[in-house]
Amino acid sequence: MKTKFLILLPFFALLLLTSCQDEVVDITPPNEAEALVANSNLTALVSATSKRDGSKDNIIDKASCLSVELPVTVVVNNLEIIIDSEEDFKTIEAIFDEFEDDDDRLEIIFPITIITEEHEEIVIENKAHLEELIAICKGENEEDDDIECIDFKYPISFSVYDANFQVIDVVSIENDFQLHRFIHRVINAEVLASLNFPVTMVLADGNEVTVHNNLELEQAIVDAKDTCDEDDDNDYGDDDFTKERLDNLLVTCPWVVHDFDRNEENLDDKYREYIVVFRENNVVKVRARNGDVLTGTWTTRVTDRGAMIKLEFDTLVDFTLEWFVYDLEAGRIKLYQAGGNRIILKKNCDIAFDVTKERIINYLQECMWRVARLSVDGIDNEKDYIGTPLKFFPENVVKIRVNGEFVQGTYNVLAHNAGFVLQIQLEGRPHLQLEWLITFLEPGLIKLESINHPDNKMVLERHCPNTDDDLNYIDGILTNGNWEVTRYFIAEGELEKDDEFFMYTLNFFETGRVKVTDPNNGTFGGSWLSYRKEGLKLGLYFGDHAPFSALNHRWRIKEITETRIELKDLNADGGIERILVLEKKA
Repeated sequence: MKTKFLILLPFFALLLLTSCQDEVVDITPPNEAEALVANSNLTALVSATSKRDGSKDNIIDKASCLSVELPVTVVVNNLEIIIDSEEDFKTIEAIFDEFEDDDDRLEIIFPITIITEEHEEIVIENKAHLEELIAICKGENEEDDDIECIDFKYPISFSVYDANFQVIDVVSIENDFQLHRFIHRVINAEVLASLNFPVTMVLADGNEVTVHNNLELEQAIVDAKDTCDEDDDNDYGDDDFTKERLDNLLVTCPWVVHDFDRNEENLDDKYREYIVVFRENNVVKVRARNGDVLTGTWTTRVTDRGAMIKLEFDTLVDFTLEWFVYDLEAGRIKLYQAGGNRIILKKNCDIAFDVTKERIINYLQECMWRVARLSVDGIDNEKDYIGTPLKFFPENVVKIRVNGEFVQGTYNVLAHNAGFVLQIQLEGRPHLQLEWLITFLEPGLIKLESINHPDNKMVLERHCPNTDDDLNYIDGILTNGNWEVTRYFIAEGELEKDDEFFMYTLNFFETGRVKVTDPNNGTFGGSWLSYRKEGLKLGLYFGDHAPFSALNHRWRIKEITETRIELKDLNADGGIERILVLEKKA
């Protein structure tokens, strides 16, 4: 595989690069347009993109280049408040907006810790010290150095080289802080490094763009850096929004309910993933998870308190209220009203609000589908479907790939008074053979729940073979040669269990079958599938065949070369639970 890189090194180091090296990766030598010295424009753009945005808490510090580390205690109009999270900023705003003719004041209880745009932490002992730092920042809505309208989608990685341009390390970057510190080392010529492409960039409106070399990366940042409102004013909640701007934003795309509180009661379980569509004729439609569509009206106005959205429904009483817009971004709207009322809406232009049977069938037949979640009668069964994707065909034919062989069954999409139902009939797969109500449908994702037992849920995620260069590379390596388990490490108890797999041989086939040959020349089969889901993954499933049944898992691919694959199982906090290493046999 030829992998392009963003080369970040002093100019003299380019003279050391004379040819592709037979190393961990096959490096394509950069041309003049791809190579950058440490003080190049692209390096500066990457650094600016990784700076910390300090504008979110301007209601506290009035400085867009500083962030106050939470929790912090403040006194707002003589009322002492502990601010634990960004959500608490609305409490300050609500106090400010309670009376129109009072003198709003906020005092910070010192000491506090502030974080600069360079991600440096400074302890502030008093107001005078803070004001010294505030004075260094740009004023309200003045042009500053940080770029907020485009971000890197993490993780990304850099290859690090020695003076002879040999790969000595691969550094994974998980956030802006790590990226900023790493680029700082590059600018100071402390490391020779290259950014591994492709890289996905996230725009302010939530859309994504994939870049494949440094020219595309630079152009993407330049094109996007001035395309959004960086909100570098001190008016939290953007009280200065115009009615026209708000109206135009509302009607652009469907909105998904992410959080919902009413009268201090959390109603996320009831309303999460409801779809809201604002029409230009002031009609608003809300689609429930069961497919029911409720119609109401919406209007907006701008007051001294800021922008307001009024929703009115005959039956959907929890939505019926005049909501204060306390946060408004291109891809998200936060609504608030006194008394513990809050809605967070996230824009999703890919959602098909007006679902039809034909649309559902077209989605199903686009690609294969992985069973990402399958909970039946309180038991999670998705592990039984690792490496076994479904493929829907015309004429109501569905096939599931098991051990490299397709098992055929039938499916049907039926109209129901609650929406549309997906019926699947596959021999030996009773957990799939339920009447599944389609509750959420968008390109790449289908959520379903049993029509008679709503606690039974299934999630299908799209898998399109031969459309991802990284996956093609992984598949090509796996299907080339014989493999063996050289390490199986369980972090809890620090157990090395390599000996259990001694003398076994694994063969990966393009069909999705993995054949295991034991020391006595017996064989059994399993399933495998490489895919992308918050990084690169390798699904392995060997059924009940010990000792390989312990490896049934969706593994995160940490490192892959022509002769070695390192896989990790991470816990919810990102810690390592298990490590699995496969190496090619000589």
